Amino acid sequence: MGGDGTPPTPGGEDGRPWLVRANPAAKVVAALLVAAGLIPVVDPVSGGVVLAAGLVLLPFSGLHRGVFVTLGLPLLLMGASIGVVNLLFGEDGTVAALGTAVRLMAIALPGMLVGVTSDPTELADALVQKLKVPERPAMGVLAALRLMPLLAAQWRTLGLARRARGLEAGPNPVAAVTVFAGTAFALLVRAIRTGTQLAMAMDARAFGSGARTRARVSHWRATDTWLIVATLILLAVAHGLAISLGTWRLLFG
Repeated sequence: MGGDGTPPTPGGEDGRPWLVRANPAAKVVAALLVAAGLIPVVDPVSGGVVLAAGLVLLPFSGLHRGVFVTLGLPLLLMGASIGVVNLLFGEDGTVAALGTAVRLMAIALPGMLVGVTSDPTELADALVQKLKVPERPAMGVLAALRLMPLLAAQWRTLGLARRARGLEAGPNPVAAVTVFAGTAFALLVRAIRTGTQLAMAMDARAFGSGARTRARVSHWRATDTWLIVATLILLAVAHGLAISLGTWRLLFG
């Protein structure tokens, strides 16, 4: 058991979990394959199989339970709300509403795993070297991921500042919405200022203006190839099972 009571995560030769060690380019390709394979269909079986496989990968992601709950709760609420809306206002019944909710969660989960298991620098290197993404958008992805912890810290600072000024909402839900909106607007303003300063700094250093040398090499291993192959097999099994059970249905069919 870990010091925080969490079970040990399966690690590799460098002590990192397998999904963390996988090349970010392979994880991005796998997530895109899942999206491409599930967007055209709206049955709950194919999406459910892929979602279950994504949940099986969680022990190999290095995520602690608290982090997964923090990230997974909005994902669950998104799927549930969309399913309820389709059930109440849609015309295709319960199966289609459930299929829509499960499909969206199955598409979103791999993207979430890519984000939380990939080092921003390794991700940018893999995008440029393996997927041949132009340097400017790749550096934009790196900058955005690097700024996420900063924005989280600024959100906490804004909350503490408002609390010190006596702007707490207390048990009043209307006041809570007002305080949240004010904090979100202040964070948005700060994010725009930070992004502008970062863009000016990157332009001053000529990012994206031409070929650059590489400080690190993005390595592609056999396990990265098998990750993509396994994703294709998973999608084929999911669609085959849905067809055999008679639930397979195209989005615009």
